[in-house]
Amino acid sequence: MTNWTAVAAILLALAVGLGAFGAHGLRGRIDEYSMGVYERAVMYHFFHALGLLAVSMMPARSGLTWVAWLLVAGIVLFSGSLYVLAITGVRTLGAITPFGGVAFIAAWVTLAVISLRR
Repeated sequence: MTNWTAVAAILLALAVGLGAFGAHGLRGRIDEYSMGVYERAVMYHFFHALGLLAVSMMPARSGLTWVAWLLVAGIVLFSGSLYVLAITGVRTLGAITPFGGVAFIAAWVTLAVISLRR
């Protein structure tokens, strides 16, 4: 059984660290467009890690594990691809990003369905 609160806390710490790295380590090293991409990656990483924290604190229900895994997958695919794209400039990585977006949407729709089944 996965401890989703711990996973969320680690992802939140990572979001803060990556945000600080972007603000202090990348400023002036990457162009404005890439900085915007990086900041978007941090923002989505942070929001969805907070969402995972909220999900981890919900009463146990069937399907919540799917929500948690979809949020983690979204962070890795969406934010991860944008982090790498911003730092390396390899634009083909942008093809991965939509899969992360779909994972985010699927997570929230799954949570809605679970909540409506009560």
